[in-house]
Amino acid sequence: MSSRLLPLLIVLMAAVLLALGVPLAVSVAGAEQQKAVVDRIDDAARFAALAQFVTDGTSGPRRTVPDERLETLRRELGSYHEVYGIRAGVFYRTGIPMANAPADWSLPAFGEVRDAFDEALLSRRSHDPEQVWPWQRHRLVVASPVIRDGDVVAVVVTDSPTGQVRSRTVRGWLLIGTGEIAAMLLAVGAALRLTGWVLRPVRILDATTHDIATGRLKSRVAAAGGPPELRRLARSFNEMADNVEDVLEQQRAFVADASHQLRNPLSALLLRIELLALELPEDNEEIASVRTEGKRLAQVLDDLLDLALAEHAEPDLKLIDIGELAAERVAAWAPAAEAKGVQLVGDCPATTGWADPVALSSALDAVIDNAVKFTPGGERVEVTVSFDRDTSTIVVADHGPGLTDEEIARVGDRFWRSGRHQNINGSGLGLSISRALLAAGGGSISYVRHREEEPRGLRVTVAVPRSVPTA
Repeated sequence: MSSRLLPLLIVLMAAVLLALGVPLAVSVAGAEQQKAVVDRIDDAARFAALAQFVTDGTSGPRRTVPDERLETLRRELGSYHEVYGIRAGVFYRTGIPMANAPADWSLPAFGEVRDAFDEALLSRRSHDPEQVWPWQRHRLVVASPVIRDGDVVAVVVTDSPTGQVRSRTVRGWLLIGTGEIAAMLLAVGAALRLTGWVLRPVRILDATTHDIATGRLKSRVAAAGGPPELRRLARSFNEMADNVEDVLEQQRAFVADASHQLRNPLSALLLRIELLALELPEDNEEIASVRTEGKRLAQVLDDLLDLALAEHAEPDLKLIDIGELAAERVAAWAPAAEAKGVQLVGDCPATTGWADPVALSSALDAVIDNAVKFTPGGERVEVTVSFDRDTSTIVVADHGPGLTDEEIARVGDRFWRSGRHQNINGSGLGLSISRALLAAGGGSISYVRHREEEPRGLRVTVAVPRSVPTA
């Protein structure tokens, strides 16, 4: 979740910083250029004031004024150009230069300089030049009229390079960029802290939910920080988990108690049935049917008690030899298989795994019992042990009638039995008990058809971890 929330926050904060930084950068560029324009206007006004005492008309200079004023103007323009590198000149209305620097600079026939000159002839200072950006090499042209007795007699024109303006703009932008980067880093750090603070209770809640979903009902959400709503959600979740665990515990206790309490009256009932059978003919079908149903009921009660204990008991996990244990169960079931005419064979190489020996033995007993029970005489039941990097597996494959895909999906459900096998003894709880026993120790049990081309035979795979299961 943090990988989705954090980029969203970063994008939003970056958008806010850009929305603030771009106008600020534009403002800095405009301020730098405006500062240069104001300086050029002041310089042009100073030169215009000097030129007022030099010119006497619009067609050319008159020599009725001392030459020192004209020389002063020329010296000022020359020093100005030498110091600042700015071309400057005073031009009569006809375009003839009164004084200029450098000396070879003249008024062009067209272009930006000419436009500024023509505008100043109308007794207006030239308009503000177009904004110059750091990647442009435009020049800054400012023109100011020289007015005497209310008439424009000459025009002062300055044509300055924009290198310094662009450099100052770049420096201002670098300063803004540095501030933006620092603000972005600070915002990212704040976003990391914020997402961690908000999502930490969610991660803990997710992990606890996963633990409970996988059977670790004792897991609870640990106290953590975060918003008040999430802390309240954690408390509510713990209360809900406590209630669910209490209900399940009561259910298990009820099943165990009911199974245990029914055993005594059922045993007395079976005894009375046996006594009653002594008074009836030996081939009486009704009493035989009652005796069979009574024994089946006793088996169901035993299996219910075993299931309740399997779901409640804590596993005693040990590192054991899976091959040796499987070989023992094959040897134990061999006489029963031989009595039915079924060949029970085992390929059980030595391999280790973590499991509860009693629970694994009970699960194998249930699986092998089913395989032998449903395999017709003359067929084989094969028990194979193998392993890989993470798990050790025991595969029990029979050659019985098999199950369809729909039936395989229901294998292991409590009291479920295939409609084709209702005449075979069993309660439908054996594989449920096996699944509960294996799951308690981190193991698993799965089912597939032994032959894919037809629903015949069943392969039951019992898997246990080779490393210590996590708590």
